[in-house]
Amino acid sequence: MGKVLNKADRFIDAPLEVQGLTVAYHKKAVLEQVSFSVTQGSLIGLIGPNGAGKSTLLKAILGLVPTVSGQVKIYGKSYKEQRKRIGYVPQRESVDWDFPTNALDVVMMGRYGHLGWIRRPGNKEREMALDCLHKVGMGEYANRQISQLSGGQQQRVFLARALVQDADLYFMDEPFAGVDATTEKAIIVLLEQLKKEGKTVLVVHHDLSTVQEYFDHVLLLNGELVASGPVQEVFTPDLLQQTYGGRIAVLQGSGDSVLLKNGG
Repeated sequence: MGKVLNKADRFIDAPLEVQGLTVAYHKKAVLEQVSFSVTQGSLIGLIGPNGAGKSTLLKAILGLVPTVSGQVKIYGKSYKEQRKRIGYVPQRESVDWDFPTNALDVVMMGRYGHLGWIRRPGNKEREMALDCLHKVGMGEYANRQISQLSGGQQQRVFLARALVQDADLYFMDEPFAGVDATTEKAIIVLLEQLKKEGKTVLVVHHDLSTVQEYFDHVLLLNGELVASGPVQEVFTPDLLQQTYGGRIAVLQGSGDSVLLKNGG
């Protein structure tokens, strides 16, 4: 198991606490004995090389893939008990964007967990969905078919869907991947707003050059947890070298570290 720097911060009702989580595909371990906890109202970057198990970790926490062992607690209870308190933005590539529906309907889907299977979305849900679309700059596209939207616009629709859930704990899988500058700015604004509201957000992220700007905590993952804790303690050259196996270059300048991935 990797080095965990925030054990002292653990408490019973932490937004998320993971203990000894192990996931295997075809009998090969993808994640091994991963343990960490996060604190309320923090923006956490989950970083590591390709194939490190970052997306798998999110899916295991959310019960989307089977686990070999381990325990996940959301505010001290199981995921099933706390489902309504969780928002999830999957990788854009994993979504069927040819499904015949418009942006507003996609966002309203975020309210289904609160309505149950019997109740249908009404005017209240429609107004909430429109408000969230406006917050991510997509209000004018409410009636546009999702297949007709650009990649960045599709990502913002999914962010609005997560936002309308009014969750306490959010999981976002590569929300910045392949988006335009407008969408990236919208995501940053949204993350900061969620933090101001006391929400907790765990983000799978690949751009090391923006980690210190976007997040206040990080998890370093490569099959196992290398380290977790505040950015200033964990986002260091030594721990990054351990995480990426020498596949990064660290350039020192003006007191800051600029990190660039060298392939792989």
